[in-house]
Amino acid sequence: MLRQWIAKPAKTAALVSLVAVTVFTGCSSSGKTPEAESGKETESGSVTVKVFKSHMGVGTIPDRNNDHVKYVEEKTGVVYELVTTPPGSEPTEFLNLMIASDDLPDILRPIGGIEQTLIKQGGALPLDDLLPQYAPNVWKNIPQEAWDIVRSASPDGHIYYVPKVFLVPERAPMIRQDWLDKVGLEMPKTIEEYKEVLRAFRDKDPNGNGQPDELPTTGREFGKWMDHLFGMYGVAMWEGVPEWDIYDGQIQYAGVTKNMKAAIAFIRELYEEKLLDNETFLNKGDVWMAKINNNQVGSWYHLPANLRDRVTAMQKTAPDAYVAGMPMPAVEGFEGFVTQKSMGEPEWLIPAAAKDKAEASLKLLDFFYNKENDEFVRWGIEGQQHEVVDGKKVLLPPEDSRPIALGMRNLTTKEDMDNRIKETIPEGMQKMVQDIFAVSTADARRIAGDGMPATVYEGFPDIQSHKLFQEYLTKIVIGEWPLEKFDEFVDKWNKAGGETVTKRVQEWYAKVQK
Repeated sequence: MLRQWIAKPAKTAALVSLVAVTVFTGCSSSGKTPEAESGKETESGSVTVKVFKSHMGVGTIPDRNNDHVKYVEEKTGVVYELVTTPPGSEPTEFLNLMIASDDLPDILRPIGGIEQTLIKQGGALPLDDLLPQYAPNVWKNIPQEAWDIVRSASPDGHIYYVPKVFLVPERAPMIRQDWLDKVGLEMPKTIEEYKEVLRAFRDKDPNGNGQPDELPTTGREFGKWMDHLFGMYGVAMWEGVPEWDIYDGQIQYAGVTKNMKAAIAFIRELYEEKLLDNETFLNKGDVWMAKINNNQVGSWYHLPANLRDRVTAMQKTAPDAYVAGMPMPAVEGFEGFVTQKSMGEPEWLIPAAAKDKAEASLKLLDFFYNKENDEFVRWGIEGQQHEVVDGKKVLLPPEDSRPIALGMRNLTTKEDMDNRIKETIPEGMQKMVQDIFAVSTADARRIAGDGMPATVYEGFPDIQSHKLFQEYLTKIVIGEWPLEKFDEFVDKWNKAGGETVTKRVQEWYAKVQK
C-alpha cells in the first residue's frame, strides 16, 4: 500500500477522499466505459492503461470510442485512458493526493520530484529489463548518456523512469522585429542598447493603438519566464528557477552567485523605469500569454516551437507582426548564454503497484517512439487534430470542444525539430521560427546540472522549492527591500541547508564526470 510508503500531505481525509472521487467521476463524465474505469481487459481483449499527464491544454478528455483512442488500440492492443489535473488544481499537489489515496495511474508523468519519493520508498518499478523487451524503440532512440544520467539519479543504479531528451535549445529570447522597425532601432547587441530599445518600446507606441499600454518586457509570478534578463549575466535559469552550473571553478547554485546579484540589480532598474511589466510578479500564465498575444509585449522568453498560435493571435490586430530571435545582449564582465537542459529530466514512470500493467504501458509508450508512427503522432485524426486544405494537412488550433490527443514522446533532435517546423508551422512562418532557433542555438549552453537528481534536496524541501529565492527576488526587484538584502539571502540559504545540498550536488557531479 502506497500510503504506507508516503506520508499524506497536510490535508484533511475528506479532501483526499474528494480527490479520489474527482478522478473517477471525472472519467465517468468523459464517457468512459465500465471496462476503462475498472482497469480490466475490454471485450475486444485490449488492455486499458490509465495515463496521468498534467498540463494537457485546451480540449476535452477523449472517451473509449474516440477515433484517436481506437487507432492506438488497433496498433497496440492498448486502450489509453487520460487522467489529468482538474481545473483550478495545482498539479503537484493533485498528484500527491492521488498517491496518498492509493489511486495511482498505470503510467504517469512525474512532476515536483515525485519520482524520487517513489524510487526511495519502493513505489517505482525498475525498467532496466522491461524497456528492451516491451519498448525497444524507446530503448534504442534515447541516447546512452541519458540512460546513464537516469541511473545516476537512483540509489541502486537502476532505471526507474524514461527521461525527456531535447537535443536542441528549447527556449529562446524573442523580440518583436516589427516593433524595432517602427521605433527605428537595430537588434540590440549590448545591455545598454537593449535598455534603449525597451525605452523606445515604452514611449513610441510601436503597437500603433495610440495608447501607452506597451510592456517593453515581461515575466510571470515568482519571476518565471524572464530568463533572458538573468541569462545576460551568465545565470543558469530554467523558467525562473536558478539551476546548478559551474561558477568559480565548481558546480554551484546559480541563485547565490555574484552573477545573480548583478542580474537582480539590473532587473530592479528595469522595474523602476517601467521597462519591465510592473505586474510581472502578479501575472498568472494565461494573463502573461494574453499580453503577448494582444500585441502589448516587445521582448520575452519562451518556446519558439509554440510560436504559431502566438503570431496567429498577434496578426489579428497587427497583420505585420513578426517575431525574431534576440541574441543575448553582451554585458561587460559576464558571459551570457541561453540555458539548455538536454536530458535526464523524468518523463514517464510506472508505479510498482501497476506492475501487472507494465507490459501494456510500455507497449503504449513505444508506439509514440516508433518512427513508423511519426505521421500519426504529429497529425492525429482528420477533423479532430487536423484538416486537409488544398491537399495538405493543417493542424487545427486547440478548442474546448475538441478532444485532446495523447502524446507521449518527448525526444527531440534537430532533425525532429526541422520536420516539426516544416510540417506543423504555416509556410509563411517557417523561416521566422527557423531563424529564432538558429539564434538561440548559437547562444545556448548545456549546464553542468543537467539531469541532476532531486534526491540532493532530501530533507530540505524549502531549498528544493526555491521559495526563499523567490521571496528575496520579488521584494528586491519591486523595491520593497534594498539590493543589499541579497547577501542576507545567501547567508540564510546556506544555513537552511544550502551548504549540505551543495556538497551533495558536487559529489553527484564528480560521479557523473567519471
